[in-house]
Amino acid sequence: MQDNSTVFIHSTAIIDEGAVIGVGTQIWHFSHVMRTAVIGARCNIGQNVYIDRNVVIGDGVKIQNNVSVYDGVLVEDDVFLGPSVVFTNVINPRSFIGRKEEFRPTLVQKGASIGANATILCGIRIGPYAMVGAGAVVTRPVPAYGLVTGNPARLAGWVSRAGHKLQFSAAGEAFCPGSGEYYRMENGNVFPVPDGH
Repeated sequence: MQDNSTVFIHSTAIIDEGAVIGVGTQIWHFSHVMRTAVIGARCNIGQNVYIDRNVVIGDGVKIQNNVSVYDGVLVEDDVFLGPSVVFTNVINPRSFIGRKEEFRPTLVQKGASIGANATILCGIRIGPYAMVGAGAVVTRPVPAYGLVTGNPARLAGWVSRAGHKLQFSAAGEAFCPGSGEYYRMENGNVFPVPDGH
């Protein structure tokens, strides 16, 4: 399962046989990690978190309290999941109809942040360094560096890698007010420009 000398697991957490947990990861009170789940290195899994079978969590991920991550979800490196975020995996659930063969994969890409109480419908891709506002209900893909808010979530702007809102000029240029990184917008897509070129 893991080298317990490099992993912290609170005594109330349940880690099922077959789960894989990376070096330096911490798992706190009353959390449950199911068999075949994979959690990367240096993650922080908060209180009362549920991580289902077959879920893959990258390195450096922070999952706050009361989050449910269901089968079919892939969370890449450096993602932040705020308190009480919920993922789904079936588009039309019925208690009396088994639909495990219909799970739709959900991808949260590197560096994205999802705010408290947000709900992510299945089959969605949340792009790199995107930001989902608290309480948002995400029903469609979120572009890289996109900021979405509301129910249903709609594009409300753009953020930098550091999480600061970007203000684009008429020429499609923006600088992160926190890091000074330079960004360009072309054809509705935002991307960083190394060294401002």
